[in-house]
Amino acid sequence: MTLDAVIGEYVALGQAMGYAFTTHRAVLQSFGRAMGRDLALSAVAPERVRVFLGPPTTCNWHHKASILRGFYRYAVSRGHVPTSPLPPLAPKLPPPFVPYVYTQEEIRRLLEATTSYRTIHRLLEPHTFRALLLVLYGAGLRISEALAFRLADVDFAQAVLVVRATKFYKARLVPMGTQLHTALAHYATARRTAGHAERPDTPFFVGRTGHPLTIPTVQQAFRRLRAHAGIRRPGGARHQPRLHDLRHAAAVHRLVAWYRAGADVTRLLPKLSTYLGHLGLSSTQRYLTMTPALLQAAGTRFEQYAMRGGSDA
Repeated sequence: MTLDAVIGEYVALGQAMGYAFTTHRAVLQSFGRAMGRDLALSAVAPERVRVFLGPPTTCNWHHKASILRGFYRYAVSRGHVPTSPLPPLAPKLPPPFVPYVYTQEEIRRLLEATTSYRTIHRLLEPHTFRALLLVLYGAGLRISEALAFRLADVDFAQAVLVVRATKFYKARLVPMGTQLHTALAHYATARRTAGHAERPDTPFFVGRTGHPLTIPTVQQAFRRLRAHAGIRRPGGARHQPRLHDLRHAAAVHRLVAWYRAGADVTRLLPKLSTYLGHLGLSSTQRYLTMTPALLQAAGTRFEQYAMRGGSDA
């Protein structure tokens, strides 16, 4: 059988079992293009597989290799090939990325830099960039969720955002605070003044030409913006603060605010989890990087608790 045929068979089986298989399908289709769709599965050479996997010291290597291992387990079990061409030993996984929690002052610098980080804004205009950063931080969204907004998803009357393109395929409603509501209303006005399409199903965030923005476009612009704002940490490019870390900052800052306000954090954590679109608290906990502000707030709360003799009433 050809590689393309077996990939189609494997993806169809995964989807029939109830899995979205979106990422698996994308990686396998990329693998098929790299090897040659009409190539016999048994003719895939180990050397070409190693080239496709790329540098063995990256997380991307492990991600692609994991998907291909599942595919080849299936192919071997069905008798399509006798063995897998994947490397028998996996290299050591690099240390996990430690999220960067921007300070309030750094977020202010990022927002201010949207007007000056480059002299010519070919696609991502300053007012669009600023509104996008505000919604990522103010609503704790993923970039994919924000760019998927249609005009109808931003409900100014009810002050809510309808988040549809979620990681776990579950839509949710996210309330807009007063400042975020005002900022997005200003962007909507600028968008209308520029003459962009106003149909309910058109993208909310658009570039200068009115076309939808892409994730790579925004991420590349953010790397320039961050460097221009002078925000960096020790280490190479792989360790630098990311666009996605605005979401981490939103979660940590909310937790700090709750501690300082004397709120019942244990009771509120499930609400934060729902707000972020997580399936459970374990996912939310990964966002709550311990920062000096969070440690201080938690320490102050513990001191108050101890002074009351262990009573949190």
